[in-house]
Amino acid sequence: MDDLFSKIGATQTLSQKIERKIEEAIRQKKLVNGVRLPSEKELCESFAVSRTALREALRRLSARGLIQIRKGSGMYVSEIKIEDAISSLNLYYDLKFDSNLISQIIEVRRLFEPQIARLAARNRSKDDLSKLKENLKALENCNSDNTQMEVDTINKFHMNMAKASGNPIVIVTMEPIYSLLPRMRNFIYANIEGEKEYTLVAQKKILEAVESQNEQAAYDESVKLLIRNHETYEKYFKGTLK
Repeated sequence: MDDLFSKIGATQTLSQKIERKIEEAIRQKKLVNGVRLPSEKELCESFAVSRTALREALRRLSARGLIQIRKGSGMYVSEIKIEDAISSLNLYYDLKFDSNLISQIIEVRRLFEPQIARLAARNRSKDDLSKLKENLKALENCNSDNTQMEVDTINKFHMNMAKASGNPIVIVTMEPIYSLLPRMRNFIYANIEGEKEYTLVAQKKILEAVESQNEQAAYDESVKLLIRNHETYEKYFKGTLK
């Protein structure tokens, strides 16, 4: 690893230079998931820096989830998982949640969800279909007074549709968005009569198309549902949510 940890000049903050050097090695897969880094002493000698500067760099790398510091064992390159990316986006969307974000989310859903439905029709498995059918059954049997359960169930349908697409990038992109939908829908379904029933019928049509692997029908039915969602937002809530 001598070529990875060479001496660093003093033109910038040393801890930042160390952090960037190690991060670059991880990004370029010169340091792969699970590999053990040299000891602090070895790194200080390789970089020709003080232990203080090194520890600050390691602390930041650890805080960002790029490395793990295991007491009594050493430092290891972390395995970056889909859940980590989703968690970061969830936090961002939660902090930015307002009427502007709701409008932007609706726009993104109108761009992506019809294509997701098309992919789901092409790639869905028997297990995917079972989960989607369970979602619809749960929504149908849900107590009409339990608005929170209704919106959670509707949300699960959309998340399972994304998973049925068979594309992990779709999940990373859409799951953080879907995590916000209960907050939006809880308000909508608690205030608009018949919205649950409309959604149930619409989701059944999407599922029928996905099950029969009719990609165009899955796309078209998804478009119809999203147009209705957008119209509802424009009519009842635009300009009223802060």
